[in-house]
Amino acid sequence: MSSDKAKVHPLFAVPDAGAEAAPDETPAQEEARPFAAEPTVCQFCFGSGMEVVAGKGARRCRCRTQNAQGKLLEAARIPRRYNECSLQNYYPVKGNGTQLRAFNYAFRLVRDYPAVDRGLLLMGTCGVGKTHLSVAILRGLVEKGIACLFYEFGSLLKAIQNSYNPISQTSELKVLAPVFEAEVLVLDELGASKPTDWVRDTMMQIINTRYNDRKLTIFTTNYLDGRRSERDETLEDRIGVRLRSRLFEMCKTVQIEGDDYRKTFDS
Repeated sequence: MSSDKAKVHPLFAVPDAGAEAAPDETPAQEEARPFAAEPTVCQFCFGSGMEVVAGKGARRCRCRTQNAQGKLLEAARIPRRYNECSLQNYYPVKGNGTQLRAFNYAFRLVRDYPAVDRGLLLMGTCGVGKTHLSVAILRGLVEKGIACLFYEFGSLLKAIQNSYNPISQTSELKVLAPVFEAEVLVLDELGASKPTDWVRDTMMQIINTRYNDRKLTIFTTNYLDGRRSERDETLEDRIGVRLRSRLFEMCKTVQIEGDDYRKTFDS
């Protein structure tokens, strides 16, 4: 048969998979069936991942950047209590120069990173804003695409102890690997745990590893370098001479003074 005499079959629009009416569905039922939701497409890159900037070129779309930041924040393990902490909502008490000084150090660390070779050791009594500032630093660095990690030191020690339990199906190395490898780490409440030999050995392992690898670390502690009374313990008493020596080199020590802001909730 000649090709020009071949029968041409017309094409018809075919409904998407799953959109056809069920065999026993009446026209009324078919009309009442809800429409499938249209997929959400970014208005800036239209799903391509690249956003065109007029007169300049193309860059990674802001939607991909926001998704990446969300994953980094989740991986940072910031406690829910401090989810909203940022540099923008840290308000030094009027006339408190130590809080303003600490804020300035935190701001410059975020601004200048990665051209930063020392972390921060935030010292002060309870409720002066140490944890708020440390979390604010992490949030600022995450916005720059930096992988960060937060750990309260007592919780970290507990996680390591739990790794010795065969039922937990984890290992000490599995717990410590993210702590060793985090580009920026916050260790909150350093020295709060009773300084047994095991605690000091574990602190030495963590801090010494990051010290040798030149990893940026931010510490907070309620213990000071000097005693306010004969009964007070210093940070050196809690963590030992060797670790305190390493912290002098790893971090800028910033002492914050002030009243416990949490007492205002009882007024």
